[in-house]
Amino acid sequence: MSHTMPLIAVEPENELRFKGPFNDPSTATMVISNKTEKRVCFKVKTTAPRKYCVKPTTGVLEANSSVTILVSLQPFDINDPAERGKHKFQVLSVAVPEGMINLDNVWKEVAPEDIHVWKLKCILDLPPHVEGIVPKKES
Repeated sequence: MSHTMPLIAVEPENELRFKGPFNDPSTATMVISNKTEKRVCFKVKTTAPRKYCVKPTTGVLEANSSVTILVSLQPFDINDPAERGKHKFQVLSVAVPEGMINLDNVWKEVAPEDIHVWKLKCILDLPPHVEGIVPKKES
């Protein structure tokens, strides 16, 4: 993984916030911006792919351009402790090599040290008094 200057910026920088109740899909957005004069490929990954719908998950950003990514958290039972895991996202990016036509090959051919990784954690915001949610007991 690369330790050089990042190719992209991601907003929000550190965390995606989803607002409950979570009996319907909850959506957050992130904006990925290319901070270079080169074309950059990106890929969005998560630790819980069945819990989230991400659109788009991959793409190419032209020099100094941006894309908005929609991330939808699928409905779940907030009372189930197994459903409240610490979900995370990674945004991988790599500069597109000069003259590369087939962008499907970028991720296969790139050296791991040339991949930049941006990490975000997920925060689940639950309204204080949601019907059907059992509040935690204070001890």
